[in-house]
Amino acid sequence: MLKVSIVTISFNQVGFLERTIQSVLNQDYPEVEYIVVDPGSTDGSRELIQSYKAQIARIIFEKDTGPPDGLNKGFAAATGDIFGFLNSDDILYPGAVSGAVRFLSNHPETDVVSGHGKVIGPDERVYRLVYSDRLTPRKYMYGGAVLIQPSTFFRRTAFEKAGRFNTENRAIWDGELFFDMARAGCKFGRQNEVWSGYRLHPESITASKRLAEGRAAVRERQFREVLGRAPNQWDKPLGLLFRCWKHLANPRDTIERVFRGPVFGRKLE
Repeated sequence: MLKVSIVTISFNQVGFLERTIQSVLNQDYPEVEYIVVDPGSTDGSRELIQSYKAQIARIIFEKDTGPPDGLNKGFAAATGDIFGFLNSDDILYPGAVSGAVRFLSNHPETDVVSGHGKVIGPDERVYRLVYSDRLTPRKYMYGGAVLIQPSTFFRRTAFEKAGRFNTENRAIWDGELFFDMARAGCKFGRQNEVWSGYRLHPESITASKRLAEGRAAVRERQFREVLGRAPNQWDKPLGLLFRCWKHLANPRDTIERVFRGPVFGRKLE
């Protein structure tokens, strides 16, 4: 039986952390290794984590240089065949892990599989559904593909091919990892199941706006790595075409956006 290692990075999110922990511990798949990393929370998160120490395989209380470094520490301790990671305010839905294992077992040629997700509020209210796309390096680079991160699972070998998380990337470290996997030749799959809840709350929105400022620099670097040049005037219309194709190829996500609004920019109720 394949073992699944899930890493949660925690920092001062005690209001949501217990729901995150329970969503992993309550999965119906028997071989789940849960690892929680906290570099120094001061809001009671560490005490909460300790209260679950009998059910958590590994607790890492060490300082780190940021989320990518914390994730690297967690996966360095992981012994599973399949990896996933979950922020301390997001949740997995029942059957997510078993669904990912079933897909990867039935598709041995696939290295990474993504399900879909729900955008939820602080009180579990569902704002909309979000859908993963089929990822390639070029589609990702032009904004034509998005993976729902907490609904994405990957083989240990894919993580090793990608070379771990880039600790210098403080904006889209998850996206860069998937981009590096694609560039390393990993095959991506998609399962039509909802596997996670991506939580919006005031702190997450503030953080996302701040991180967005660093995304352009990361994307430009990735552009140079793939095409060997800086973006030019022709790349803007190409990006528009890729995004239009994304909406056509993933109509359910487009419909959700039109009728239920974007992920960000909404008023939380």
